[in-house]
Amino acid sequence: MTAKSTPGHYGLPEDTADTEPITISKIAKAASVSVPTVSKVLNGRADVAPETRSRVEELIRRHGYRRRRGPGSSQPATIDLVFHELDSAWSIEVIRGVERVARAEGLSVVLSGSAGAQRPQESWLDSVLARRTTAVILVLSDLDATQQARLAARGIPFVVVDPLGDPGENVPSVGSANWNGGLVATRHLIDLGHRRIAVIGGPENILCSRARVDGYRAALDTAGLPIDPGLIRTGDFHVEGGHRNGSELLNLDDPPTAIFAGSDLQALGLYEAAREHDVRVPEDLSVVGYDDLPLARWVGPPLTTVRQPLTEMAEEATRMALSLSRGERPANLRLDLATSLVVRHSTAIPGQR
Repeated sequence: MTAKSTPGHYGLPEDTADTEPITISKIAKAASVSVPTVSKVLNGRADVAPETRSRVEELIRRHGYRRRRGPGSSQPATIDLVFHELDSAWSIEVIRGVERVARAEGLSVVLSGSAGAQRPQESWLDSVLARRTTAVILVLSDLDATQQARLAARGIPFVVVDPLGDPGENVPSVGSANWNGGLVATRHLIDLGHRRIAVIGGPENILCSRARVDGYRAALDTAGLPIDPGLIRTGDFHVEGGHRNGSELLNLDDPPTAIFAGSDLQALGLYEAAREHDVRVPEDLSVVGYDDLPLARWVGPPLTTVRQPLTEMAEEATRMALSLSRGERPANLRLDLATSLVVRHSTAIPGQR
């Protein structure tokens, strides 16, 4: 029996596709290629012609073939964890959450960084396919349509933590209540009596950064306070950005009495800028951070910050990815965890400079 197909469209015989297990040999026959060629495609090998690869991947995707590891497999099951940037204490909290769930499931974690690029390179994808990974978790990163299709063809699900933009209704993602975090941080400063409040956000192309600044704007607007564009700065979530923007704000003719930093690391840079300008925290300047990294408790003074449950976010993303790998579909593909304000000693009523 031969496979029914039309130009540009390949499929398995209709009288067997729904009743018999999908095998590599059936895919090979339907695609008019050899079994070793299908195996090369499944293993992410580069020595397959693009047209052939596309044909085989279409069949794999349409008929839901998923390679199972047998009990004698020599390859350990893995989760691939990909970071936009892998260089801070923020990343450690995410790694901790993924590793905790992976260890309980008997899985290993493979770490990758895309060196600040919006999405990982094709060489990364080839290595993922060669490893036959169980699932992929992307942090502040995304995949293009072709990369998504190649993962789908192998039955490898992916989940995004803190997506760069709107991930779409069909992309599984985990984040936190960033808008509310920006709102409560700014409202705390308003309640203390501050009226000239600045914000140092993160990169403008990142959804969570924009949401925090929007929360800041909403708090000012609700309190009837003017929104001064000169007090809204774009940072990079790193110490350097906090220092640079903090110095610029403190050099203003009418500097702010309080600053909401969009990350704890930026708050640390802001602390140094304040020291250089002989500005005391919190006597002269109140500072609020974001994330509640462990270091926030140990800086001087201990940092008031918005707690973003990074470890829990990573755990939920890993659980979601593993559920998808088992063919289960979560009730909600978009999950946002709650944020909360942690008040320490870096905020106080406005001082008299």
